[in-house]
Amino acid sequence: MASEQSPTVRRRRLALELRRLREAARLTCEEVAEHLECSASKISRVETGRVSVSPRDVRDMLELYGVPEQQRDSLVQLSRDSRQKGWWHAYSDTIQPQFATYIGLESAASEIRIYEVTLIPGLLQTEDYARAVLSTWRRDTADEVEAKVAIRLARQSVLASADFRVLLDEPVLHRRIGAPEVMAMQLEHLLTMGARPNITIQVIPGAAGAYAGLSGAFAVADVPGESAAAYLETGIQGITVRDPTLVSDAARMFDDLRDEALSRSASLELIAEVEKP
Repeated sequence: MASEQSPTVRRRRLALELRRLREAARLTCEEVAEHLECSASKISRVETGRVSVSPRDVRDMLELYGVPEQQRDSLVQLSRDSRQKGWWHAYSDTIQPQFATYIGLESAASEIRIYEVTLIPGLLQTEDYARAVLSTWRRDTADEVEAKVAIRLARQSVLASADFRVLLDEPVLHRRIGAPEVMAMQLEHLLTMGARPNITIQVIPGAAGAYAGLSGAFAVADVPGESAAAYLETGIQGITVRDPTLVSDAARMFDDLRDEALSRSASLELIAEVEKP
């Protein structure tokens, strides 16, 4: 499954297990740090998944916690796997850290829900549409734009395995991005993707008027064996949210917004109508 391929998810799982084992051994972060000759803050960062941990440190921790050797070996191997780099690390100079965290979770997701009020979501963008959008940031060089386009296209591989549900505000369909042929190809792409059994595209019609979702776009990614994550767009930079209460709020908002949307079939009919010259 995709979740087995994400270093971000592996690191999170290792972190949770190390914390559980430390607490079962009735040891504090300070006591573990003294044993490993490091700071207590490092142990805390390891246990929250914010930093990776070396196999040697994991083995030392597990010996201290009295973990049986067979279980020890599997967790040491997990630490090795968690230190591998995801494909997005090749773009570390381009991707903001908050977004890199979300990409790591998104790549392992079994279900992704996205609400978008301004643009076609990146996971459904064509290359030319993505390039037209990303070229609007005037401070980026041509090479930086192309790197961002490559990232956006690479993310779309998750659609081969995840269930994807997207809600679009109708003006997104009418906002011309790039040349007319770019927009026409983008709408055609929406129809093609919307026909896939694992992808559901629904449009909130303009007739809905004012509704709660106009405050901004967001995404929710459900990862097997993990708590869900949300990604919130702010205009300046996105924010990855792991707090269960906030993620649950985002999921409930998605469900509420879906009540405002046309059915799947009616939405595709509307997209086809907009696509007509």
